[in-house]
Amino acid sequence: MNGTGAAGPPPPGAGSTRSMELLRSLGPGLVTGAADDDPSGIATYSQIGAQFGYALGWTVVFSFPLMAVIQEVSARIGSVTGRGIAQNLRRHYPPSVLRAAVTLLLVANVINLGADLGAMGAALGLLVGGPEQLYTLLFGVVCIVLEIFIAYRRYAGFLKWTTLSLFAYVAVVFTVHVPWDAALHGAFVPQLVFDGPHAMALIAILGTTISPYLFFWQAGQEVEEQHRRHVKALAVAPRTAGPELARIRADTLIGMGVSNLVALFIVVATAATIHAQGVTEIQTTRQAAEALRPVAGDLAFAFFAAGILGTGMLAVPVLAGSAAYAVSEAFRWREGLDRRFREAEGFYAVIAATTLGGAALNFTALDPIKALYWSAVVNGVLAAPLMAVMMLIANKKRIMGRLTLSRPMLVLGWLATAVMGLVTLGFFAL
Repeated sequence: MNGTGAAGPPPPGAGSTRSMELLRSLGPGLVTGAADDDPSGIATYSQIGAQFGYALGWTVVFSFPLMAVIQEVSARIGSVTGRGIAQNLRRHYPPSVLRAAVTLLLVANVINLGADLGAMGAALGLLVGGPEQLYTLLFGVVCIVLEIFIAYRRYAGFLKWTTLSLFAYVAVVFTVHVPWDAALHGAFVPQLVFDGPHAMALIAILGTTISPYLFFWQAGQEVEEQHRRHVKALAVAPRTAGPELARIRADTLIGMGVSNLVALFIVVATAATIHAQGVTEIQTTRQAAEALRPVAGDLAFAFFAAGILGTGMLAVPVLAGSAAYAVSEAFRWREGLDRRFREAEGFYAVIAATTLGGAALNFTALDPIKALYWSAVVNGVLAAPLMAVMMLIANKKRIMGRLTLSRPMLVLGWLATAVMGLVTLGFFAL
């Protein structure tokens, strides 16, 4: 203190200390947001950039607050109640609601796992050559081994560091020429065109961005964090709620912000290269990487392909883990990545079965594009009703105590639910 009682300058290194504390506090939200940019999502963003150039960059920006609020709602449910989404459904709603939600989630996740593992195998094949199907199977086995046999604290750290792979797509943008005035105009000035292709693009963006498996994963991870730190659910210890909810909000906003920023960079990268060369049809991550190479060079191609591997290593455990949380909570099995295999055999069996089931799809005659289409249909059927149920749970004092949603969160959460409902109806209409 000085003579006037005012605080003196902060001690040297205080800023860096606060930054390190913030980085250490990041976890479920950061990993969840990064996992949203999975290989199948990258294919969607690549197609948007190739087909429309910079014109639909604003849809990625527009989806950010909707995605962030609904993910914060799911995290709050887990943190306040000490239970995941499926367990709350089982406790407070008819069994038919739980069965429908878990079944649809399993179907969509296995298809997404197949698409992501197949994209990883193809990406490694593009980089080093060799048998892509074998790589696909090996990636699945590696992800299973990591989730089952690595201690949760180390595994959570591994997932957090894997998010750095997303910046491969930022690097791509800076290896090619981008007309930034056009890119920024597309990102921040909405260009509304009322026709089938633009409507389908909006549906694809929101369907890729707001996915049910992310709700189950983030809520489950918040419960895992409470177990790891040996703290009570916030409904039981509401005095600790202030700092904890602030951490959840910061973690979620940063995670979803990184996710959407990277998605925007993918749109810009493909618009500046593939679209600029007149290629407007990209359906897979492999096609995006292959189309990028002749127009942007080997370095951009390598960054893009390597990013697919990194995001896949992040997304596959999240997809399999969210399914395991849902099934285990539905059947009242012991669950959690912090448990050893013998303590949660059913939980880890679901992880292995869904991952191997997804990998197996790549050895069938199933068209991966049609599979992703039906995955989007299933996610669309599940997302809006599940979001509505989550909003009801998060605003019930009987469940959340005095930690129900604030009015701004309530308004924005229901807006996100309404938008997702309209998008789902538009998907079926088109």
